[in-house]
Amino acid sequence: MQYSSELIQTMRQALETVMASVPADQSVFGLKAAVAECILKAAAHGHTSYDGLVTAATDQVQAIISMLT
Repeated sequence: MQYSSELIQTMRQALETVMASVPADQSVFGLKAAVAECILKAAAHGHTSYDGLVTAATDQVQAIISMLT
């Protein structure tokens, strides 16, 4: 799937926002990659706004952390 450079920038910003909200003691190896994958999936399903991407990823952070630990 091809994304515009504007959407890629929005996805990057969403990723950084979500990662900044994760407490340091919960930041496990592989978390950033898994959150990025979540954002990519959300974009593929039509969630292309910054807020939509942040929400989609934030909703999955605890589940991702649980999976990775």
